[in-house]
Amino acid sequence: MLTDITLGQYFPGTSPLHSMDARVKIVLLFIYIVAIFLFDNHINYGIMTAGAVGVVLLSRLPLGMVLKSIKPLWWIILFSFGIHLFSTPGEPIFKLWMLSMTWEGVVKGFFIGLRLVLMIMVSSMLMFTTSPLKLTDGLESLMSPLKKIGFPAHELAMMMTIAMRFIPTLLEETDKIIKAQQSRGSDIGEGNFLQRAKGMIPVLVPLFISAFRRADELAVAMEARCYQGGEDRTRMKQQRLHDVDFWAGGIFALFIISLVAVQLTLN
Repeated sequence: MLTDITLGQYFPGTSPLHSMDARVKIVLLFIYIVAIFLFDNHINYGIMTAGAVGVVLLSRLPLGMVLKSIKPLWWIILFSFGIHLFSTPGEPIFKLWMLSMTWEGVVKGFFIGLRLVLMIMVSSMLMFTTSPLKLTDGLESLMSPLKKIGFPAHELAMMMTIAMRFIPTLLEETDKIIKAQQSRGSDIGEGNFLQRAKGMIPVLVPLFISAFRRADELAVAMEARCYQGGEDRTRMKQQRLHDVDFWAGGIFALFIISLVAVQLTLN
């Protein structure tokens, strides 16, 4: 079901993660993703997994909701695992024609898959616990130094947030169109590849029309309210750091220090 996809959705709450400043969450997420690629030993993977689980528990969101965020990308994770399984040299398990499955490939494929899962989980926490308005303000604030060289920080942040905000809407619209076409006897998702591609035309055409209509309505609504971004734009709620942000920064600093210490010890 397309409606089971939670990508881009915001779930209100009162958890410490919901209370954090959007700028702090974005910066910590960026550092965490960089750390996933820098620290590649088994102990550090365990520490990063524990950190991701801790963030999920801190958000007080249902575990099923978090798992739904991973569900749409399982095929990418399995594909990556399969590539490393057969392309990593080492002790062979068995050979299939020119392909050789190795124990080293199993280990490497598992940790590469774990890396992708951790990235998706932690990135989803940012979307689940941050409203689109706060996310826009946070992105714009972080990119504001680039305005001095003519970088359109506000426009880019607004476009990114609108795109993420409309992902759930378009998925729901797609699900409705598929059900409507199937009720009319359309063979969607049946037959060979060409037949499936042809069957998607009755879905894609009304979906594109609906997307353009929504975009036009949004543009007219923003223009009717004289919306203008940039230097003169004011905010009803100013961004301020609170105690929870400093606590989060301190705990995350200890988290990074532990990763560095383990990496230096093993090297």
